[in-house]
Amino acid sequence: MNGVHDLGGIQNMGPIQYEKNEPVFHAPWEGRIYALNRAVRALRKWSLDTDRYGLEVLPPADYLRMSYYERWVVRMFAQVVQFGLVSQHEIETGKPDAGSAKATPALTASMSSRFLNRGIPPGNDPNVRPLFKVGQRVRARNINPTHHTRLPRYARGKTGTILRDHGVYIFPDTNAHFLGEKRQHVYSVRFAARELWGESASPRDFVHLDMWDDYLERV
Repeated sequence: MNGVHDLGGIQNMGPIQYEKNEPVFHAPWEGRIYALNRAVRALRKWSLDTDRYGLEVLPPADYLRMSYYERWVVRMFAQVVQFGLVSQHEIETGKPDAGSAKATPALTASMSSRFLNRGIPPGNDPNVRPLFKVGQRVRARNINPTHHTRLPRYARGKTGTILRDHGVYIFPDTNAHFLGEKRQHVYSVRFAARELWGESASPRDFVHLDMWDDYLERV
């Protein structure tokens, strides 16, 4: 979907703030939120793509105001209510509702290996044929979907060259909305900076984007 999360190529958003020797987490609560997210997703109620869509639909003002893990908190609370793991009342009070069901089995530290396995199948699937090939000139489709997509706005309608076929992977646009995995080939596509940004860009610069079959069309 088009939203405030897709900032690539937008001018006057300020410089990227680089933090030398940046820690993995800036505060202990960030690590706890990360662990909670991985643990809850181990229940297989939704996917990583669903997580991403949950961030994309946050109100723009909140998205820009919040830190990275603050967005995770808000998104996670919304999802655990949406998918029936807890009630809004339980979140607000921090106490279980009377008669509320308990997870079976309960999540324990001994089950942590489940949290670490993202469950991504191998990309070498001979049953899924590629629609394009290495060296081929392609154009990113000029689409404006209302659902989740990994196709950035700044590349839509732009022409590039396929440099590599990564193999077969789940299509995020459908997987985020429980519409099927629709596994297809993913390619590394090379775009000239001037194709993306115009004549003001350096002729020596290029951008490499990973793109699914459904994002591309023949030139």
